[in-house]
Amino acid sequence: MCGRFVATAPPSELADYFQAVLNETVVNADLEPSYNVAPTNAVHAVRANDGHREIDTMKWGLVPSWAKDPKIGSKMINARAETVASKPAFRSAIKKRRCLVPATGFYEWHKIEGQKAKQPYYITRADSEPVVFAGLWEAWKPKPDTEAFDRAVEEGGDPENLPWLISCTLMTTDPNKEMKTIHHRMPVLIPPGDWDRWLDPTNGYDQIEDLLVPGPDDLLKLTPVTTRVNSVRNKGAELIEPAELS
Repeated sequence: MCGRFVATAPPSELADYFQAVLNETVVNADLEPSYNVAPTNAVHAVRANDGHREIDTMKWGLVPSWAKDPKIGSKMINARAETVASKPAFRSAIKKRRCLVPATGFYEWHKIEGQKAKQPYYITRADSEPVVFAGLWEAWKPKPDTEAFDRAVEEGGDPENLPWLISCTLMTTDPNKEMKTIHHRMPVLIPPGDWDRWLDPTNGYDQIEDLLVPGPDDLLKLTPVTTRVNSVRNKGAELIEPAELS
């Protein structure tokens, strides 16, 4: 799975890199750089909008349109490539609501035989280019006569015009040779030449299915780091400093 990542690029830099425009939510959110982005955090994501790329702010943890409560999103941070087309939570989004989630790198934990604590690794592209996750997104708002609707109104929401919650999930697949040394899964990474094909909502599942594969074996660089990353409260640059393996 992919459960933590690093996002340090400012929106203006992302706009240049993806040749995209900034949605007003990005400006309003004003996300701080984070070396420990965790599920339910707000993240930047790229999606197609009227023929161009747009950078939006989304909550990490997909909330299906049919969900009764947004809390379900905490269980929907990843979507498996092997089952995404059949799972009720993802089968609609994979057809027409795909996004890209940029990152500086991501973390994974390696279980070491005979040790209770897992060894965390910070994983980047070997060529120092940004990591670009394949993602899916959904729009959700509470329906009347539900606890979520009543709660939103109690918190000051306009019952006639409650805001949409835009959320996302990250795709995962089998590991490549490098990732296999520490974990049995890896995120699906989309190369620049396939960004538009992935984002285009007119492309059906059969036109993007071939992208749901492991990255090349020489794509990634794995660096052991300290267990300080285990705590979501820690967000600083010290988290990606290399650590010696015991």
